[in-house]
Amino acid sequence: MKQLFCLFAVFLYCTSTYAQEYRPVDSLSNIRFTIKNFGINTPGSFSGLKGKIAFSSAKPESSSFNVSIDAGTVHTGIDLRDSHLKKEDYFDIDKYPVITFISTKITADAAETGTYTIFGRLIIKGITKDISFPFKVTQQTNGLTFNGTFNINRKDFNVGGSSMVLSNSVEMSLKVFAVKN
Repeated sequence: MKQLFCLFAVFLYCTSTYAQEYRPVDSLSNIRFTIKNFGINTPGSFSGLKGKIAFSSAKPESSSFNVSIDAGTVHTGIDLRDSHLKKEDYFDIDKYPVITFISTKITADAAETGTYTIFGRLIIKGITKDISFPFKVTQQTNGLTFNGTFNINRKDFNVGGSSMVLSNSVEMSLKVFAVKN
């Protein structure tokens, strides 16, 4: 019995210490953006979320994210605008069908439990930029929810040209639900 207890204790330690493998669930996740157009906040979203997430709250440095979204799913609620955003001037979905994020480092926030900072590479239209942003992790009954917000400059990725009416700054808001593999 003592051996069984020791084996169980080692198993619990290993599963809590090492990153667990998760799969994002597109239908239960939200990838949203907001950009000012004519001074008005214009919302939009993406779907088609895929990838692999390895996460350990005890050892965030062993965690990693390799996720992508389908650029062709850009949705702003106006079909004509969505069609325009899919063309070469903006997302050029025929040539660059996915937007990808690959983490390079994850650190825990010492002051706030469940809060982390992720560092990684965002790839849009074949252009790679290093970004970082804080995110929160919430344990759910059947998985984890990751929430984070960050800003990017659309022109850094050649998304749209110069404009007097369209802001360069885009706020991204992520709510990613993931289940264990």
